[in-house]
Amino acid sequence: MTNGRQYNPHFRTDEVAYVMQRWNAVQCCSLVGVGSVGKSNLLQHLANPLTQTHYLNASNAPYRPVIIDANMLISRPSAYTDDDAFRCWSGYELMMHRMFLNLYPFDSLPAEEAQRFYDLYQTVQDGRNPLFSSMALRYFELAIDLCSRHGIKFVFLLDEFEELLKQMPAKFFQTLRGIRDANKRGILYLTFSRAPLSVLIERAGIDALAIEPFTELFSDHTSYVGPYNETDARAMMSELVKRTQLDYPTALLEKLLWVTGGYAGLLRSGFSALNTMPTSLLQDINEEALNSALIARRSIQDELNVIWSSLTDPEHYVLKAVARLVPYQVNTDTELTVAMLVQKRLVRLDKTTQKLTIEPPLFRAYIAANRV
Repeated sequence: MTNGRQYNPHFRTDEVAYVMQRWNAVQCCSLVGVGSVGKSNLLQHLANPLTQTHYLNASNAPYRPVIIDANMLISRPSAYTDDDAFRCWSGYELMMHRMFLNLYPFDSLPAEEAQRFYDLYQTVQDGRNPLFSSMALRYFELAIDLCSRHGIKFVFLLDEFEELLKQMPAKFFQTLRGIRDANKRGILYLTFSRAPLSVLIERAGIDALAIEPFTELFSDHTSYVGPYNETDARAMMSELVKRTQLDYPTALLEKLLWVTGGYAGLLRSGFSALNTMPTSLLQDINEEALNSALIARRSIQDELNVIWSSLTDPEHYVLKAVARLVPYQVNTDTELTVAMLVQKRLVRLDKTTQKLTIEPPLFRAYIAANRV
């Protein structure tokens, strides 16, 4: 199953090249990016088989990427008492459902094997079996094994990983590790979250030792996703102009690119907001005025709130300190936090002056206005 939208093969070239290197080396990896970076577009691009053929110089995509969105998990009925078993079942059910959609119309499997996969899929969902939730892992294993015997490899893109951690017991992640160990060349995982896995686990109060077998799959394989580079940001701007057929002064669009810093969500909302501003204001506007005008828009505030809410308390403190809203105390913790914000592209360090600057300018103005 391919995606309806096609992206330029060089879209997000740095991030995609990193992921493809990991997949080519049969390694799991973790992507970390704050809100508004354009996560959905990146995941859709990674899920497109053409992306693999381009980067891996292959005639066919080695892996079948399957996006797993934790928001699509089935809710537990109030009458069901075995909470952990049901939650694990809901995870396996979602993964098998997405595998089903990926394989459909099953032209990569012989007819008999396609029927067998369908039967396994139906069995996982058969609530008439009193052991349906407890046995779901076994049926999921059989489905993976069936595909493996026909050379089909899967990489599960675990989107909204924060939500998956919140909803799944540690046992679920332990079994994912077991499935990976049993299929080392046929199963990969990629997580996408707004903070590193270690931070997420600490925030959620999860026993780090219980989930370590899973998280160690991503050791030393974490990459930070920042805003669009200049080429991708300009391509998005051109697409917005073409789609809306709205003609704005080139100088204004250049300022919009600058103040949004190439963050997809901010750029999209910012472009939409231009249509609500007086024409006289758009003809001669400086960056400071544009920042002020945009921050007054609810859609922009929502995007900036998404970025802010995806950060930790120590990161909030450092950003406020850089904005001179609170005193800045230099110590090991703040230095580590600064390093993390630099990796997330929310703070830039001038190596000559050792001065810290918040990026993008719109986020800087938002914090300076003490809207947090």
